[in-house]
Amino acid sequence: MDDDGADGAALECSLAFIERVNRLLHYTHSTIRHLDRMSTHWKTGRTYRLLDIATGSADVPRAVLRWADTRGLNVRIIGVDRHAKTLHIARALTPDPRVELMQADALALPFETGSFDLVVSSMFLHHLSDDDAITMIASAERLSTHGWIIADLLRSRRAYAWIKLFTTLSNPMVKHDACVSVRQAFTCGEIMELCARAKVGDTHFRRHFGHRFVITKQKLF
Repeated sequence: MDDDGADGAALECSLAFIERVNRLLHYTHSTIRHLDRMSTHWKTGRTYRLLDIATGSADVPRAVLRWADTRGLNVRIIGVDRHAKTLHIARALTPDPRVELMQADALALPFETGSFDLVVSSMFLHHLSDDDAITMIASAERLSTHGWIIADLLRSRRAYAWIKLFTTLSNPMVKHDACVSVRQAFTCGEIMELCARAKVGDTHFRRHFGHRFVITKQKLF
């Protein structure tokens, strides 16, 4: 899926599968739950700016819009992804003008410090080396005024067995990438070490069902 030459039809099918899994197993909902907790003091009448790093099919921005509508909140979301084919699919699925999807390198984001109220990222950290993961975490800290939410996989033998079983009936692209993703993921201790090296201060780590985690940083404002 990360290959620039990936087949468009297979990529679209794979992104749809991932979104379906994230919805059915409440993976996306776990991000929204933390967003709900962190936005207790947000006010109607003000527009809040969110950034979604490595947005993929933009399923998280769409979920954020549904959440905001139930809360009566105004949001504007920028979703960035490096892959043009992925963005083409995301734009077709996300016609809402409150979401802007743009091509950008997650490790060299073209935004000024404090450009967003909240930064989110889901299922991206495991694609990165230690140094690049630190860069991404530090960017989330730099760009946000209210805080950030990063959700991803946890690496373990059980997680690998789980993903092998869960993707048995999926297409070859998903089967391959899912197993590679678990092998590349971080453990709890490694994640906390990355945050410490990124010098982002106190964070909140929580495990979620299906060998997932969410780490958050809430800032006083």
